[in-house]
Amino acid sequence: MPTPAGNSSGVGGAAKQVAEHASSLAKLELELAGLELKRKAGLLGMGLGLGLGAALLGLFALGFLLVTIAAALATFLDTWLALLLVTVVLFAVVFVLGLLAFGRIKKGTPPLPEQAIREAKLTTEALKANGNN
Repeated sequence: MPTPAGNSSGVGGAAKQVAEHASSLAKLELELAGLELKRKAGLLGMGLGLGLGAALLGLFALGFLLVTIAAALATFLDTWLALLLVTVVLFAVVFVLGLLAFGRIKKGTPPLPEQAIREAKLTTEALKANGNN
């Protein structure tokens, strides 16, 4: 039976072409993924930089707010007492936040997926039990 002109290699040639096209497609997909990752990494870096700048300015704003509170208290208290009062309140907030952080860290350590490990052991035991029956 004659083959169409230009396709003299038959099934082997077609398989070779499919493999070459699949390889080219895979390379293009990898290149596209790399370009997308570079673009997203740039955006992520820009976002992190802007967020860090905002956090720094927010910290300065918080400092100015605390100075403003101390200055307001200094209108009817001695200046040293107003500053001491603001400082004591700040240390109290730091202490409470530190206790909360310590509790959360203690609950989160060690960072192991204990429930998933337990389920995997149960599944393994169940599979072993079914294999022995």
